[in-house]
Amino acid sequence: MVPPREPVGSAAEQVPDRPRDIRDAPGGGPTVLRIMLGQQLRGLRERAGVTREAAGDRIRGSHAKISRLENGRTGFKERDVGDLLTLYGVHDVDERDALLALARRANAPGWWHQYSDLLPPWFETYVGLEQAADQIRTYEPQFVPGLLQTEAMIRHVTALRPGSMPAGEHERRVELRLRRQEILDGADPPTLWAVLDEAALRRLTGGVEVMQAQVDHLLEVSEQRHVVVQMVPFGHGGHAGAGGPFSILRFPREAGVPDVVYLEQLTSALYLDKRSDVDDYLATMELLCVQALPPDETRDALRTLRDELGR
Repeated sequence: MVPPREPVGSAAEQVPDRPRDIRDAPGGGPTVLRIMLGQQLRGLRERAGVTREAAGDRIRGSHAKISRLENGRTGFKERDVGDLLTLYGVHDVDERDALLALARRANAPGWWHQYSDLLPPWFETYVGLEQAADQIRTYEPQFVPGLLQTEAMIRHVTALRPGSMPAGEHERRVELRLRRQEILDGADPPTLWAVLDEAALRRLTGGVEVMQAQVDHLLEVSEQRHVVVQMVPFGHGGHAGAGGPFSILRFPREAGVPDVVYLEQLTSALYLDKRSDVDDYLATMELLCVQALPPDETRDALRTLRDELGR
């Protein structure tokens, strides 16, 4: 099993005394680049002693807009970045050019933008973070995690949403989830550490044949070096994940981006990066991993389940 690194603090806690050299900022997609740029701008604003209200006035916006920019929750206009740098006293040509170049890279659309008509804004952010993460830890009590679902399972799960879908939408939703899974097949895939409640495997989502194939897929993918699968069996009683599903995303250390906890709701989502919140969820995940079957025993349990489904 892959040992976790020490948790990274919130964006505010990670701002260094001086701006990092970001001329060679790592890639990872526009979402993470926006977060990196937002952290840099927050540090510059605070060192200059400028309030969010004053910064908002300079770019013809509000303090709320500055907050969204500094948290990487919205795109940047180069003109706004230039105006803020002037307000913060950044006149060095090289430093300004580096930050403006990062703004241009952060505004480049990710591949998932072609599905923006399907993705609510709160989930589009998650897809961008997922694509840039180097470790994803997730707990699921009801469904197999989307990154580990077979195509047949995806087709069934994406059809569960209420209401009818326009012609072709269902197929594009399936395509989107399959595209997301491609990160596990790349040259430098993230570590995916998934803890599943036994209920997620006992529920015959899609029927017996779909679930049989799904269990086979879990057995296959769990043999990969960068994928860890654990199951919390019914027989272990109550456990630390009783509060519901959650994911913890960690990014390459050189990106300087804090860990993010993702909590999905029916029509929205929460993104937590405050150090105390992240620490609480990391502790919960660690306890879940202790309470769950180890990976080898999980594979034995999956084989037993597959045999039971075949009867």
